[in-house]
Amino acid sequence: MRYWLFKSEPSTWSWEDQVAKGAAGEEWDGVRNYQARNFMREMAVGDRGFFYHSQKAREIVGIVEVCAAAHPDSTTDDDRWDCVDIRAVEPLKRPVSLDAIKSDPVLADMVLVKNSRLSVQPVSDAEWRHICGLGGV
Repeated sequence: MRYWLFKSEPSTWSWEDQVAKGAAGEEWDGVRNYQARNFMREMAVGDRGFFYHSQKAREIVGIVEVCAAAHPDSTTDDDRWDCVDIRAVEPLKRPVSLDAIKSDPVLADMVLVKNSRLSVQPVSDAEWRHICGLGGV
């Protein structure tokens, strides 16, 4: 199993929206960055990810699971763009803020710290375990 981070503006797609989709999940569509798309192409069903609220909140709020492997993004006819489907697994008991991540030496090399604009990114096993601990799960 591999770990990932999915970023979304809560005014566009929030954790609550994701939870409301239930076990069927939802496409993580609309990504138009080649590196983020390539990460989604690497994902396997069962991989886990953090759900991150960007913009004002800037915090990890939940855990999601990839429930459908990469497939064409239904929001475009351009065959260059793929997406995965994800479903909510559980909320973090304590959201983990970007400030907390940036100030934690264990997380200094995290992609979120080094390339905060990337909307889909990998998370190492050690980063995953550490953030789960910070988030109370």
